Amino acid sequence: MYEVRHDRTREEVAEIYHTPLMDLLHRAAETHRANHDPAMVQVCKLISVKTGACPEDCKYCSQSSRYSTDITPTKMMDVQDVVETATRAKAAGVTRVCLGAAWRQVKDNGQFDQVLDMVRQVTDLGVEVCCTLGMLTPEQAQKLEDAGLEAYNHNVDTSNEYYEQIITTRKYADRLQTIANVRETKVTVCTGGIIGLGETHDDRISMLQTLASLTPHPESVPINVLSKVPGTPLENAEDVSVFDTVRMIATARILMPKSVVRLSAGRAKMSASDQALCFMAGANSIFSSEEKIMLTKAVPSQSYDQDKALFAQLGLKMRPPFQRAGVVAEEVAV
Repeated sequence: MYEVRHDRTREEVAEIYHTPLMDLLHRAAETHRANHDPAMVQVCKLISVKTGACPEDCKYCSQSSRYSTDITPTKMMDVQDVVETATRAKAAGVTRVCLGAAWRQVKDNGQFDQVLDMVRQVTDLGVEVCCTLGMLTPEQAQKLEDAGLEAYNHNVDTSNEYYEQIITTRKYADRLQTIANVRETKVTVCTGGIIGLGETHDDRISMLQTLASLTPHPESVPINVLSKVPGTPLENAEDVSVFDTVRMIATARILMPKSVVRLSAGRAKMSASDQALCFMAGANSIFSSEEKIMLTKAVPSQSYDQDKALFAQLGLKMRPPFQRAGVVAEEVAV
């Protein structure tokens, strides 16, 4: 039941995905407990180090320069401001800080040098650092590893079949190539997708099969629910049921038993009981924030205090940094 496989067929993934929900939840919970401490959940913080003016046309994104949203483009944050934000996050129990820049791709320039400095200084605080900067070359990935980067996030977003309905400014193969470039280093891979883009259940199954076919599996798999941003083409997309989110998390947990499944965008709109179902299904990472925004104000987040209260209510503990799957750890002091 808990075998790590990379050869699941589309039909096998569909059979798991379409399992009656309560049976699926039970199987996922068993898989989760066999591979992880179910009481441990990692708390992460996203920092937008460069916001807006992205040339890509991702239909869900508030930061695209092609759409009229209420996001004001900003210049790169100062390194010291990033370090101070990360220091406050660590004091609140955060053990992974993700640095995001609204770039199509990494360029070898002064701004990338600034990001490398951010990675070094935030890593020195004793927390994991993840970056999401767009496409990058193997050489750039190596520079990030040399700076101490723990993880690189580059989501596939949706299925290969549906991808061109959401993004036309890069190919699905480009995303997979960036993941492959990261794999040439010791930096871990964080890649997942978004539900609520107008995709079908078959598209979700296809995306999960793509992720589960990667060798090795991604160390982190974010499951995001679309945050509908006024001014983007998807501002009137249909809402996603929490049961769809639970089904995605549970299927990801079964397919990738050793991976950290990250309950990401969309959690701020969930009740405590909704979130409890997600944790039961195998989610063992969340994003939290002091200012109730995730990456930009267009994507809301739960606050540190709200999440501490939730953890106390559910009997969950904050996972320390650099903790690998299957290792029972002590609670982080906050």
